[in-house]
Amino acid sequence: MPESFHDAMQALFTGDADALNPWLAAGERSRAGLSIYRNTVASARADALSGLVPTIQRLVGADWFRSAALAFAVEHPPQSPVLDDYGRDFPAWLAVFPPARPMAYLAPVARLDLAWSLAHRCEDAPALNASHLAGMAAPALFASRAVLHPSAQIFWFDWTVPSIWLSNRPDAETVNSVAWTDTAEGLLIARPGLAVTQRRLSRSEWVFLDACRHGRTLGQAATAALGADPYADLSQIFADLLSAGVFTRLEPEPPRP
Repeated sequence: MPESFHDAMQALFTGDADALNPWLAAGERSRAGLSIYRNTVASARADALSGLVPTIQRLVGADWFRSAALAFAVEHPPQSPVLDDYGRDFPAWLAVFPPARPMAYLAPVARLDLAWSLAHRCEDAPALNASHLAGMAAPALFASRAVLHPSAQIFWFDWTVPSIWLSNRPDAETVNSVAWTDTAEGLLIARPGLAVTQRRLSRSEWVFLDACRHGRTLGQAATAALGADPYADLSQIFADLLSAGVFTRLEPEPPRP
């Protein structure tokens, strides 16, 4: 017997029709009511997932997505009453979901959808801009660490995942064909203000940001970016990233002992 009523309800939702017997009076009327409740809960979970990964639904269609969302809900019940957090395991689940195997792009696209939702809910923080750096000497700037904005997330794929995601977002004018090719692409998702933004990243930009998120100084990040592309315009890269609101503050490098 389940340890608690909550456990019994969860068992009911995952297919154990007898899980609630210790708490129910005999009779089919109670069971019919529970069936309706179970369907309502499953539907709410599917609706929550569709709000978190809308690009997936647009790519596969409402019926396919609904079936997948209901199957996911059975295997991965929410771990929190906050449904905004629901679905974090969906990309990994989708990667091994048999009907999705011919569409290998779905799992990484789901990752980007969840990243967008995370940025949307992220805490507010100021965005560093060029005016904050006015009068700062170059040696001090290069020795500083640029801290990424809390909402900023960077991605690098060996495939055209960002192109598929960007062209099939809910705000895209028309659903575009899927071009799943082995062209490497980078992407930045952030919410430095009121709205979530996304932009493509060159390899040198991604390497620069990756160094920053791992605590490297701007000088070290610049060196890494030049390693990725010896012809990269570092001044332009830094200016573009500042304009994108990807940083929240500068931290001086601690003095060496």
